[in-house]
Amino acid sequence: MLLSALISALNGAITKILSDDLSALEIVFFRNMIGVVLILWTLRIKPPKLGGGKIHMLFLRGFLGFVAMILFFYTITTIPLGEAITLNKTSPLFVSLLAYYLLHEHLSKRSIFALLIGFCGIIFITKPFGMSISYEHLLGVLGGFFAAAAYATIKRIKDMYDSRVIVLSFVVIGSIFPALLFSISPYINAPASLKFLFPEFILPNNLNVWLLIGFMAFISTLSQWLLTKAYSTSKASIIGVVSYTNIPFAIGFGYLLGDAFPDFLTLCGIGLIVFGGVLVTKIK
Repeated sequence: MLLSALISALNGAITKILSDDLSALEIVFFRNMIGVVLILWTLRIKPPKLGGGKIHMLFLRGFLGFVAMILFFYTITTIPLGEAITLNKTSPLFVSLLAYYLLHEHLSKRSIFALLIGFCGIIFITKPFGMSISYEHLLGVLGGFFAAAAYATIKRIKDMYDSRVIVLSFVVIGSIFPALLFSISPYINAPASLKFLFPEFILPNNLNVWLLIGFMAFISTLSQWLLTKAYSTSKASIIGVVSYTNIPFAIGFGYLLGDAFPDFLTLCGIGLIVFGGVLVTKIK
């Protein structure tokens, strides 16, 4: 999980660099297309042993992961890297809420306290005081929600599918849906708030861009596999705590790329989200 966190932050930095030449949807598409090749190659070398089952859950994991990724990548291209990754890390808070509403799990007073702390952190980062909340920040929080839903499906199918097959469902669906959106984009007059879902497809003609795409696809696929393996084989309490290390990594990479260092309110918000997320994980 520590390696996954570091690689995830580096992947975010590369995404921010690529955003000068590619749309967020193109980055998602190319990243996942190359990921499909990499995963299929590993499956050919070492075939999966688990028999499978509940194919609809595998599809759901892939779809939820794609939605979470496009929202995450879009926020990376529009707000500071550290803030984008922090908002994405609200997923443990949403996991608790989903477990309460969908699985009817008990939500203790300590859990409610932890959730309130985490969502107060979101307020500090989005800074809605006296102004409208940033649309990009809201999408970042929504990305955290879909990431939580995607992680929840891993627990349901981890004993049915090899971790590489679970990642394969994610990258395959994450390639198909962007291709569909690209194909219909010329015929869609989307509002400004949704234009990032219907960009024009432009094939890169710069070697440096292709090298960055290839490197990003490799390390992000590796990060997904490490994350899936971590959630499948270790205690959620340990994984949840370690996963937050990608926030300082992301702040550092973002600062190197020209992002302003987080102000006091943003740092307070980051701290509250981390504390709330860790507290939720410890309670569970």
